[in-house]
Amino acid sequence: MIPTLLQALAYVSRVCGFDTVDSFPPGHQYARTRWNRAYFDIASDVKPEQIERSLCESITNTPLIFSHITHPTPRMQRALLAVIEMRMRRSCGSPTDLVALLMNAYRSPHTPDAMPNLRKVIEDSGYDTNAVLGFLGAMPSAFDVIEAAH
Repeated sequence: MIPTLLQALAYVSRVCGFDTVDSFPPGHQYARTRWNRAYFDIASDVKPEQIERSLCESITNTPLIFSHITHPTPRMQRALLAVIEMRMRRSCGSPTDLVALLMNAYRSPHTPDAMPNLRKVIEDSGYDTNAVLGFLGAMPSAFDVIEAAH
């Protein structure tokens, strides 16, 4: 009886949003994407679109938090790419630390591509930060992507 009660309590907790999630729901397009609950407090009753938007806002505000996401979605990667582009444009600090985070995400074949040829450049360069920065710098408006509704 106690295990049944605990299961019911866990279900109610998830449905009411008292529990936090660390991935999109099963069957979602990016179900492999995971994040560390300690850094992202996302209630279990939040819709996937809101989850992704919240994670992207976190990346925009605190880009190093990207390191706590496994298999980031293309939209999450574009949020990081926008911060990299801003740093490159404004010359306000080197974005090499952020590029290293992006390259680390691409070590997994399960990370979806955020922009054409990015994975190829990363792999062909032997994960060289400067080569990737050169590629990103050669694409002046590469990050101005309009998000389509899913």
